[in-house]
Amino acid sequence: MKTFVIIPARYASTRFPGKPLVQINGKPMIQHVYEAALTSDADDVVVATDDERILQCVEKFGGKAVMTSPYHPSGTDRCGEVAQSLQMAQDDVVINIQGDEPFITKNEINSLAELFEQPQIQIATLIKEIDNPDETNDPNKVKVVISKQHKAIYFSRLPIPYVRNAGTVTPQYYKHIGIYAYRKQTLDQLIKLPESSLEKAEKLEQLRWLENGFEIYTAESEYEGIGVDTPDDLTRITIHNE
Repeated sequence: MKTFVIIPARYASTRFPGKPLVQINGKPMIQHVYEAALTSDADDVVVATDDERILQCVEKFGGKAVMTSPYHPSGTDRCGEVAQSLQMAQDDVVINIQGDEPFITKNEINSLAELFEQPQIQIATLIKEIDNPDETNDPNKVKVVISKQHKAIYFSRLPIPYVRNAGTVTPQYYKHIGIYAYRKQTLDQLIKLPESSLEKAEKLEQLRWLENGFEIYTAESEYEGIGVDTPDDLTRITIHNE
């Protein structure tokens, strides 16, 4: 079994066009993500992009990049196209790291890859215990409930579980860290699934997989990612680094 990190990076973001190329500490953001992935135990790292400017940027700093269709609705679909072009075995693992996670480390990547030493695992993702109560009610922080076997039961933008009788129980809330891993054979199936009703309601693609009967295993992490979705997020990152 080999592990491939694929980094989807598109240029035409609605809220922040060209964000993979913005400079953070003297380097384009996509370079930070790529170099972090190189420190992991992955066998290969590839950027999947739909724009020649990102391709040239990656090649300029010595990275590997592949051009993909501009019509993919998600990073998973973009990963799927690249995975099909690589010489991958069916049980090889693809780790999908978005190109706007400049503070990802090898620990998160390796912890996901290690889960696949268990042959029954086909999809995995990261979760983190919520320490800040404000995040529980923040719809931009996706919550997840898990089983005793560490399988995701459901993801929601609302606080889950809901406590009917306040004060009688203190549930543990987890937030989802949107880094995915899939076996190649499973990824091939996922990209063929039509959008599901739960996915449309919550705007969360992983609900499509659950709704179609796929199991998503989770690994707990201490990673506190600062994804970049808007120019304001970039300002926050600059402050974070000072």
